[in-house]
Amino acid sequence: MRALPGKLAKSPLFFQLARAGKNVPDRIHRTVVLAAYSLSAALLLALAGCTGREGAPDPDQPLVVSERTWQWVDRDIGAASLTAKGPAENYARGSMEAWRSRVRQRSEEDFIPWYTSYWTQQWLSIKVAWYKLGDGEGDNAAVRRLAAYLQDQYHERVLAPVAEEIDPEAIRRQTTALYARLLGEQIPGIRLRYGVPARQFERRLKAIRAIAPAPSASLYELVHARPLDSLAAYAALLARIKQAGGGVGAGPADATISPVAERTAEKLLARLAVSGGASAAAAALGGVAGMVLSLGATGIGAIAHAKERPELEAQLRQMLDCRAG
Repeated sequence: MRALPGKLAKSPLFFQLARAGKNVPDRIHRTVVLAAYSLSAALLLALAGCTGREGAPDPDQPLVVSERTWQWVDRDIGAASLTAKGPAENYARGSMEAWRSRVRQRSEEDFIPWYTSYWTQQWLSIKVAWYKLGDGEGDNAAVRRLAAYLQDQYHERVLAPVAEEIDPEAIRRQTTALYARLLGEQIPGIRLRYGVPARQFERRLKAIRAIAPAPSASLYELVHARPLDSLAAYAALLARIKQAGGGVGAGPADATISPVAERTAEKLLARLAVSGGASAAAAALGGVAGMVLSLGATGIGAIAHAKERPELEAQLRQMLDCRAG
């Protein structure tokens, strides 16, 4: 098996995937294009391994195809793969840009107002205090549990509703199906171009692994599967990519929400110390005086929060936009 062909190493998609960050919208975008990339990469690697291997003689066809001709055939198949990958990548990029736009819009309309509201911050304070009291494992456990809660909220308020309009899973399947269809349309012309007998050409395609590792599939199986989902190796490939990407629509990754949760938890834990003093004073006074002190602390907290809210919204918006690519 020879080294990765230079065309693949220099392809825009190769560099795009290499630069991708560890975040939910970006990870989802990676998984959408990764299936087509994996098919293209596996195909080019297989073609590199085929170079110099002459096709077996066909007893029904007296024509002997030269090694040089097979090299030309393999070269053209590799070029066809790169040609098919371009439109597939463009389709994925355009579709996922629409998805990211809706994610940002939904975040702006729902998650950011919910998260930055005074009463949500109060509720998060209660949850952090409860986590800290219940776990007894220090502040880190409270941060992890708060991150899990915010992940669920982000999925429920943003990712799930957007997926009903623009499904990343469907985009991924459509992208790879487009790649396989465009590649399949070019394959017959390669055989005719070099006058290769049909049965020898078919055996050549069956010897090229387009999907690996097991369950694997040959290039012949890839371009002839109708529909593509009926190919067991293709279904397994999508499952591996989905698992590696954390699952499309499964909720934000820790890399996206954990920084938000960490900052929130630290701020709320510090606030608990202050509010704890006010609560203790209110309990000591009791009656109307204690109620007045408690309501006064709540009013002061609401006024302070109203002043801080624009900055909190800007920070959260910047954090989410940065991770949305």
